[in-house]
Amino acid sequence: MWQVLIVEDDPQMGEFFAASVRRSAQLRLLACVGTVADARVWLDDPSQVVDVLLTDLGLPDGSGLEVIRHARQRHPECEPLVISMFGDEDNVLASIEAGALGYIHKDATPDDIASVIVEMKGGSSPISPMIARRVLAKYRALQAVSPEVPVAAVVALEIDPGETRGVLSVREQEVLALIARGFSYAEIARLKTVSVHTVQTHIKSLYGKLAVHSKSEAVFEATRMGLLNTPPRGGPIAPR
Repeated sequence: MWQVLIVEDDPQMGEFFAASVRRSAQLRLLACVGTVADARVWLDDPSQVVDVLLTDLGLPDGSGLEVIRHARQRHPECEPLVISMFGDEDNVLASIEAGALGYIHKDATPDDIASVIVEMKGGSSPISPMIARRVLAKYRALQAVSPEVPVAAVVALEIDPGETRGVLSVREQEVLALIARGFSYAEIARLKTVSVHTVQTHIKSLYGKLAVHSKSEAVFEATRMGLLNTPPRGGPIAPR
């Protein structure tokens, strides 16, 4: 059972999300709060484990980006999902870079947000089609100006009707780069100061997002997408 923290300052929308989470046998609602400060209280509580963060970006005392970053620091396994009225490319990319695994515009909020959360925990990265197309347009515009411009966590937004492809978190990108350089799970765990189980979790997630089933397929697909530009094994390792 995954534990969910909701950060939403609109009481009606917050209750809508909370009710959906409560109905799911796979999810447990920790709390539904409306401010950055209240979210930090829950995230800083050592007795709590936050598996999923569902957050808006526009909060009374700050940005949901702060909450996402704090959640990733305090709970490295936490998977953030943004649901917001802010649909511009800059906010979307900033959310992805902060660690969000999905971004849904409030105009396209699913009736059952719990099912979206469960799918995300299974490896998907939910993104509203409108959001995905805007980010793809931004990516293409950046490439047109300079082919060398990095777009930090955009993996692939190759959109079929009714379908979107996902994004990799910063940690998943780091693990993928080390896989491409030939490091074992145990070596990656030691380099990143995490458990082997955590490494395996990241790998399972990135496999799902890249729609692959093996290390070689992941490396091939990431190389095809222009995501990998890693030195050979033995070269410098970016700091964690």
